[in-house]
Amino acid sequence: MKRLSILGLGLMLSASSLMAQNVRPVTNIRNVQYPQLTSDNRGIFQLKAPDAKEVIVDICGKKYPMTKDDKGVWSATTDVLMSGINYYFMYVDGVQISDPASETFYGCSRMSSCIEVPYAKDDVRFELANVPHGETTMRRYYSNNEGAWRRMFIYLPPSYQTDLSKTYPVLYIQHGGGEDERGWALQGRTDIILDNLIAQGKANEMIVVMSDGNCKDFIKELTEECIPLVEKTYRVKKDAANRAMAGLSMGGIQTLNIAVEKPELFQYVGVFSSGWFASANRNFPGMGADEQYKKLAERKDYYNKQFKQFYLTMGGEEDIRHLHLVLA
Repeated sequence: MKRLSILGLGLMLSASSLMAQNVRPVTNIRNVQYPQLTSDNRGIFQLKAPDAKEVIVDICGKKYPMTKDDKGVWSATTDVLMSGINYYFMYVDGVQISDPASETFYGCSRMSSCIEVPYAKDDVRFELANVPHGETTMRRYYSNNEGAWRRMFIYLPPSYQTDLSKTYPVLYIQHGGGEDERGWALQGRTDIILDNLIAQGKANEMIVVMSDGNCKDFIKELTEECIPLVEKTYRVKKDAANRAMAGLSMGGIQTLNIAVEKPELFQYVGVFSSGWFASANRNFPGMGADEQYKKLAERKDYYNKQFKQFYLTMGGEEDIRHLHLVLA
């Protein structure tokens, strides 16, 4: 009996030790214990649904059937998750829901649950630090191109509110498909990244504009609505040498397109995990790769003179950042 008691105690301590190694992601809502992340970044998900017949967690397109215990709590453990933002949903008897234990973000073209997997412990680029902080503001505006009210998020660097004589370069950065203007401001932690880089002397102070790329004509929206509003409202430098354009995925395509069509606007261009479609489609008419490469070839000397840096990152099967190509 004593041996069995000792064995039981040992198993309990082992379970407690394993539990202690798991961590609550920062994307959990307050005071909930699940989801959790194991020490090797596997996600552990739970949902209490005693009357459900089937529950599945779908994380980044991979589905994991969950199992129910005698208290009606369903659980599943995933494969190792990639560092960063991972959108997910749950299916309860075929009905898709957001996890009530997770903060929700606009991703996958809907409000989505999210589990954030931290990077290596010594990688603090995305973590709050005791450094001077800028601020992110929301700016509403009426778009004549869209015939609707829209909004953008603006990052203002730490000195913006105190050094009123200073003007700043501007980075216009676009979100990916299925996201909107909130993507870089919330999930992307633009303010934290810039605050840290500026404090470390790795970036100059700048203003960052995060607009909504879901529109009829992105080039017109940016050039006729967003840029004029920014240059009228904020203390920005108004020449191409002090403007940069960048985007992720769909935003990368939009960046490529405006760089080709309006190269006089930006001397710095960044394209992340993107490229042109092999041929034009209904969402991007006249923007097939062959057409764009032809334009580049015809005006290559001008483009080479115009751009100070043209930076592309191309994705791969294991990690979208595995291959980097820099054209300068």
